[in-house]
Amino acid sequence: MATPTQAPHGAPDDDGEDRPGTRATAVRAAGAAVAALEQLVGGLGTALMALLVLGWAAVTAVTSLVGVGLLMAPLVLRALHSLAGRERDRLGRWGPEVMGPDPAPTALRLAVVDPTTRREVRWLARHATLGLLLGLGGLLLPLLALRDCLFPLYWRLLPEGATSTSLGIGVAETWADAAAAALLGLGWTAIILGLGPGMARLQGRPGRLLLAAGPDTDLSLRVAELTATRAAALDAHATELRRIERSLHDGTQNRLVTVTVLLGAARRMVARDPAGADELLERAQSAAEQALSELRSVARGILPPVLADRGLAGALTGLAASCPVPCRIDVEAPERCAASVEATAYFVVAEALTNIAKHSGARQAAVTVRSGGGRLRLDITDDGRGGAGGTSRAIGSGGEVGGSGLTGIRDRIAAHDGTFELASPPGGPTTLKVELPCGL
Repeated sequence: MATPTQAPHGAPDDDGEDRPGTRATAVRAAGAAVAALEQLVGGLGTALMALLVLGWAAVTAVTSLVGVGLLMAPLVLRALHSLAGRERDRLGRWGPEVMGPDPAPTALRLAVVDPTTRREVRWLARHATLGLLLGLGGLLLPLLALRDCLFPLYWRLLPEGATSTSLGIGVAETWADAAAAALLGLGWTAIILGLGPGMARLQGRPGRLLLAAGPDTDLSLRVAELTATRAAALDAHATELRRIERSLHDGTQNRLVTVTVLLGAARRMVARDPAGADELLERAQSAAEQALSELRSVARGILPPVLADRGLAGALTGLAASCPVPCRIDVEAPERCAASVEATAYFVVAEALTNIAKHSGARQAAVTVRSGGGRLRLDITDDGRGGAGGTSRAIGSGGEVGGSGLTGIRDRIAAHDGTFELASPPGGPTTLKVELPCGL
């Protein structure tokens, strides 16, 4: 008796349905294409700025012949170094981190012979040309694909003589012409799926080659910084686990033990003393409600659900509403960050507002949040007595090295390789500036 042959992996079954492997491959290809388009459009932003800086540098070079450009040279160099750093951050979000060299000089004489500046100028020229063209392709290709694929749905509404394709060739007079335009849209889609990831890699290659630290760059300081960051992240994680364990052991567990004892006593008394049993049950219910409240508090301390429900702006608004000190919240963060980064920002603001209320004597506080360029920036200010990090206890400090609140804020920020800046002169005001990479 003949045995049935098995269809190869990824081929259609007898009933015409695709195997799971084919669907998974299609999903992966679509996801890679979407990520590539995001990279290309993100690179388009830096490419446009690169074109502006390149033009500015050309004008400066020409006007330097008469001496005027020499005054603009330091500004051009600062813009170049800043844009190069922005591109390193962008590339780091889509792949391995691009470690930059030591800060490049902004003095013209030093910049002329500086290898880092020369590499950045070469990157600038490539990114302002090839990177710009690839970014425009990443922006236009999905628009062209959408326009042509949907053409059969709206071609009847176009004025007579309108072109039928995005290339401006041909006039749609029949349904066959409209279907041909739709086939062109499928061709654009195939180009996106097939060439999109390669275009993204080609756009980012000059930055990875020219903006990374050269072989002669000493990276020991950066390695030491990353080692310290990792150690801070592990310490912060261990501290958080100890806090959760202590909260569960000292609070919730004791409440639940009390509930168990009261329920056992009520069960034994229910026959001979119903009134006393009812009182014990009421006490057990109260203890159970307290345990549930403590469990919710612990859960919110791990990852506040309000972040997922209302976003960072809504979560911070809730913190300000519950703060005893009047607090103004100003959030403009159209660029969403990774959940862990938003959780860190939430806990930093929560810790800061708590300690402002406890120790600063402030009459008002303000929290400003901005996102852009792959960074999330927080500014927290109060008009209290100041001295944070010194003798006062504003924003969690307590003594010369700061208390546990300030240390916890620093550890959380260091875990994300962010920056922390505190200005708190005696008499105030106190300003806490935090910058975090958005991550993915």
